[in-house]
Amino acid sequence: MTSRTANKVSPGVREWAVRLVPEHEAQRPSRWATILSIAAKIGCTGQTL
Repeated sequence: MTSRTANKVSPGVREWAVRLVPEHEAQRPSRWATILSIAAKIGCTGQTL
């Protein structure tokens, strides 16, 4: 069974967002904060990203 979020964000967008994490990590207090910020911008959860 697939979650609704998995269908909402295309794999290409998710891959792009994952590549953004190390580039923007210095702007946030932690890696998790960076992930949450990027995930919110693309419309998924941090766990999905």
